[in-house]
Amino acid sequence: MADTLLDDVGGLLVEAADQVVLPLFRKLDDADVSEKAPGEVVTVADRRAEELISAGLRRLRPGSVVVGEEGVADDPGLLRHLRDSGDVWLVDPVDGTANFAAGRRPFALMVALLTDGRPTAGWILDPLAGTLAAGWADEGALLNGQPAGAADAVPSLGDLRGVAMTRFLPPEARDRVRAGGRRLGELLPGQHCAGREYLDILTGEQQFALFWRTLPWDHAPGTLLVRAAGGVARRFDGVDYHPADEGRGLLVAVNEQVWTEVHEALLSS
Repeated sequence: MADTLLDDVGGLLVEAADQVVLPLFRKLDDADVSEKAPGEVVTVADRRAEELISAGLRRLRPGSVVVGEEGVADDPGLLRHLRDSGDVWLVDPVDGTANFAAGRRPFALMVALLTDGRPTAGWILDPLAGTLAAGWADEGALLNGQPAGAADAVPSLGDLRGVAMTRFLPPEARDRVRAGGRRLGELLPGQHCAGREYLDILTGEQQFALFWRTLPWDHAPGTLLVRAAGGVARRFDGVDYHPADEGRGLLVAVNEQVWTEVHEALLSS
């Protein structure tokens, strides 16, 4: 049953990508894009994909609750369900909407399942790259059906490669992160798509990612998958990340040692 759900939700994301998202990529009119908040755009693809995915998830788990990014934009009270008993889905229909709206890659489709308030499963699809990550919290993560594991070998500090989304950091923290980044092999500016950053950790393209904003649909799927693969996802103060927790700051790494070393380099005063 568990493996069937992984396949069914993965298939639902592929269906949404094929039927809704990709046909609109680089074909949006001005009327298809609007601003839902200052600096935050939404497209018809976001809304249509969320509708398709949400309906499919409710069919798979009758009685479950769907908390989608666009649904929350219309009704912020939906966030109260993140600690509910039973099954609650978190949906990001198009992660990296600004990229998508501008005709750039990457963008992704993401889903997480919370059961009795606990993150239990996650899915990330990059439809242009053809990469699908899926997994159960206690059973490991899969990349296109093959086991994904966090790196056991730890590169030296000067060889570590990762992203720091410094745009939203407070000025003092931003300066500290940028200065500390000189101790690392490569500190990347980010791809404006959290889903792709998590996939790049799972594929070994990078060893860590640092975020300031931690909206639940952006991070619940990825943090679950990285942890399922043996990685670490914690707030800057070392507390494990949970999508229902309010707050800012998140550091994700392929393993405990990398998390500690990157935290010391970028965040220690």
